[in-house]
Amino acid sequence: MLVHEVLAQLACRPGGRYLDCTVGQGGMAVRLLERSGPDGLVVGMDQDAEAIEASRARLARFGNRARLIQGNFRELKRHLAMAGVPEVDGVLFDLGVSSAQLDRPERGFSFLADGPLDMRMDRRTELTAADLLKRLPETELADLIYRYGEERYSRRIARAIVRARAARPLSTTGELVDVLRQAVPVPYRHGRIHFATRTFQALRIAVNRELDALEAGLREAVDVLAPAGRICVISFHSLEDRIAKQAFRALSRGSEPVLSVVTKKPVVASEAERRENPRARSAKLRVAERLPLRRCA
Repeated sequence: MLVHEVLAQLACRPGGRYLDCTVGQGGMAVRLLERSGPDGLVVGMDQDAEAIEASRARLARFGNRARLIQGNFRELKRHLAMAGVPEVDGVLFDLGVSSAQLDRPERGFSFLADGPLDMRMDRRTELTAADLLKRLPETELADLIYRYGEERYSRRIARAIVRARAARPLSTTGELVDVLRQAVPVPYRHGRIHFATRTFQALRIAVNRELDALEAGLREAVDVLAPAGRICVISFHSLEDRIAKQAFRALSRGSEPVLSVVTKKPVVASEAERRENPRARSAKLRVAERLPLRRCA
């Protein structure tokens, strides 16, 4: 996803040190390691244990040049320090759910296959999507679906969920899809976007506290970035893109700015990539560069 654009913006070079905050299956990490060879370093971080194991196998040929960490990027400074890498030349955040996670029904991320209502990226945490649907009062549930999913029918959906759980707690993705199908108007069921998309997105974001983590991670990334190093953020919906935009703007202003915004408008995928990969249609890339450190007179 936007591979060529990210590599160009990070200006990968031999000997460079890079942090992939969402390493996933290791695809981008491979490209970073190839570009930074023969002695460059990539730290791959992911809160999903399955992603770490997949990356470990894929990156094994790079030996100690690839260092993998299971953890949340909200604490990336601590994780990097433990890996013995206090500073990097570039940081990448490729946000959202991965294809590998969507393709595993037992993870509960997809509305296209039946599975448990889980949605945890880090299975060491306790809260699941089923827990949220069971515990939240109707008003809070409606607010969550509207805020994180930007779902116009959030109140109808919340009402339908509360009514359904009164008979039996919802425990599978299929059960939730059935409730959503009955809750929304008939034309909405056949729209361009699947009627369950926004509600599933909202639950996933809430379960994993994704927006809070992004705000914290962006600020931590600035602290580990070498002067002239760059932060790249690939987002797939407006909430993430807004956080990246606002964080870059805030850190590039004031009496002591630490960043310079490189992309005044987000970079989007080429027409060719969008034809090849439909998910790329919603991808937006924002980039900022670390300013030189100020020295006292």
